[in-house]
Amino acid sequence: MGIIGAGTMGGGIAINFATVGIPVKILDTTREALDRELGVIHGNYQRSADKGRFTQDELEARMGRIEGVLDMAAFADCDLIIEAIFEDIDLKKKIFTDLDKTAKPGAILATNTSALDIDEIAAVTSRPQDVIGLHFFSPANVIKLLEIVRAEHTADDVVATSMDLARTIGKVAVLVGVCWGFVGNRMLRARRQQADRLMFSGVLPWDIDKVINDFGFRMGPFQMADFAGLDIGWAPGAKTDYPVRDALCEMGRRGQKTGAGWYDYEGRQGVPSDVTAGIIREITGAESRSMLPEKIVIACLYPMINEVVKILEENKAQRPSDIDVIWLNGYGWPADTGGPIYWADRIGAAEVLDKIEALAMADPGLEPADRLRRLVETGGSFLDLDFGGLKTARARGRAA
Repeated sequence: MGIIGAGTMGGGIAINFATVGIPVKILDTTREALDRELGVIHGNYQRSADKGRFTQDELEARMGRIEGVLDMAAFADCDLIIEAIFEDIDLKKKIFTDLDKTAKPGAILATNTSALDIDEIAAVTSRPQDVIGLHFFSPANVIKLLEIVRAEHTADDVVATSMDLARTIGKVAVLVGVCWGFVGNRMLRARRQQADRLMFSGVLPWDIDKVINDFGFRMGPFQMADFAGLDIGWAPGAKTDYPVRDALCEMGRRGQKTGAGWYDYEGRQGVPSDVTAGIIREITGAESRSMLPEKIVIACLYPMINEVVKILEENKAQRPSDIDVIWLNGYGWPADTGGPIYWADRIGAAEVLDKIEALAMADPGLEPADRLRRLVETGGSFLDLDFGGLKTARARGRAA
């Protein structure tokens, strides 16, 4: 297989395949970038070997399966090629245009995009049936979840092969459809938007995060942003829908990697920041205030359930339980609650709708899902939501 992009994600993906015996070619534009990532991969393997998980000979065997290359022509004999660069739709389209000319007939062309339109990417090729989304989660060699994103023209055997490969490399695969953010990140955006709305009303980020931590998440929305990097989706001078984030980034406060973001950092431990609190007051004009924990849970998590219903309405997931699988295996939803759908079903559709309608009075963009209203009218269960399902693949996978 081939991987385009020798960054953190590309290296993590490479580890998955090399570990199970599949040869990998990883491409970048410079030998320096390749050598740096190969060093990171070696260090990752060395730490595991030092802990006795496998021998030094096995380490060398795994490293021997990974080859750094500088020319896409090296991918001519690959059965699967995964693009794993940053989220730039124009650059991804350029890469897939070149792949279309280079890859052999029948090769699977995959993108690791976390949110972008895969149909648009596939359209630049002469073989959209061979294009699929393989959305790994960082760190890609650790997180079990793999969202397999079926585009409009993706062939059955491409889906089947991708599902088989996911099992081979030890991933928990869930088939989803094309929409912004697919399933996991689309729901995450709903939580982020509501957390941002609370912040604009005067509730401080660390107070919101604490409630989400107490609910069972290891990281709340602002902690997660600092961990990932505040500058994801941002560029100097940009004015986005998140003006406080923009201001922090302009100040060089871009998360854990810069020692400051929403929080100030002493090592990896974040502490509430007076600087951030001042920026929030300056931009929002809101005085700091407290909010009952249960109200923060409702404001942040109930809109995620509303978004789930819309995702299922649009046939972007096959079944409600897949939502729980995604969030339990990729986003750290507390396992003792069973996952978002199971948790919501215990609360009941009527209670969720009531709270969503109340939240929507302050947020016109939060529209209750039509099927949520119908669930309440019929006394239905979230666990039984069924809209016909995303088309599944029953064909045999492609032989490598």
